[in-house]
Amino acid sequence: MEMGLQAALLAIGFLLLVKGADWFVAGASALAEKCKIPPLVIGLTVVAMGTSLPEASVSISAALKGNAEITVGNIVGSNILNILIILGLSALFHPLLVKKTTLRYELPFLTGITGLLLLQGQDGTISQADGLILLCFFALYVIYLLLLAKKKPETDKNNAYQQKLWKIVLLVVLGLAATVVGSALAVDAACVIARLLGMSERFIGLTIVALGTSLPELFTSVSAARRGDSDLAIGNIVGSNIFNILLIIGLSAAILPVPFAPDFRFDCLAAIAAAVLLLFCCGKNNKLKRWHGAMLLAVYAVYFFIIF
Repeated sequence: MEMGLQAALLAIGFLLLVKGADWFVAGASALAEKCKIPPLVIGLTVVAMGTSLPEASVSISAALKGNAEITVGNIVGSNILNILIILGLSALFHPLLVKKTTLRYELPFLTGITGLLLLQGQDGTISQADGLILLCFFALYVIYLLLLAKKKPETDKNNAYQQKLWKIVLLVVLGLAATVVGSALAVDAACVIARLLGMSERFIGLTIVALGTSLPELFTSVSAARRGDSDLAIGNIVGSNIFNILLIIGLSAAILPVPFAPDFRFDCLAAIAAAVLLLFCCGKNNKLKRWHGAMLLAVYAVYFFIIF
């Protein structure tokens, strides 16, 4: 009886997370387009931040409630899922072209900060000082994006200019509210389910919670891939992964030190391997092909088998 109730609460929490992120992305993207921000930059910033809202809400909420294994597991697990599952599925729908800046700068940067997180966790804790270091790197990343925005001329025209400002703001506010409520439900339900099933919070965070909070990235990237909008599909995932580590773990640790279990070392190495594999697949001709997508999905199957 209790298991059924918690499963229902978890589903409701995920539904609020997905819908809230969808509203936020729609409103924030329209607002960004009104400000004449290029599509690539929207993917790397606004959409990435919006689709990272579930991870942010769940991780910060879990950290404040003392469920640290869900905090780190959710972020690292989401980053692995984002590359291996979401880009894998997106590439199966439509081959994805990758921007040179993504291959030269964003993906190597993502690999580097994942390695930094691994080093910070060697003593068993992501301290407040570690969190501040991550936030400093996040500030540098934002500066890079602002410089990128200046170099990229506006190339996209749509109906954002015709939408009323109050409707756009309402979407943003409702989206934020839904993600906050959804995250609280999801964290509480996931912890109870873990205890009832005798599973560790690490495994729950790396799989169930990570998958649930990655649903916005999944819907956004697959939809973008089917439209042939590779910039948004790839930019969304890479930007979201960078936001996850620098902003979410950085902010969580700055508020309260986050314990880093020894098992997370393997998961961080898996996240680094996923980013390097993506670089390898796209490096030759700047394209993620269908067979690359199948390979990414197969690698995730192996990873899941190992942690299970």
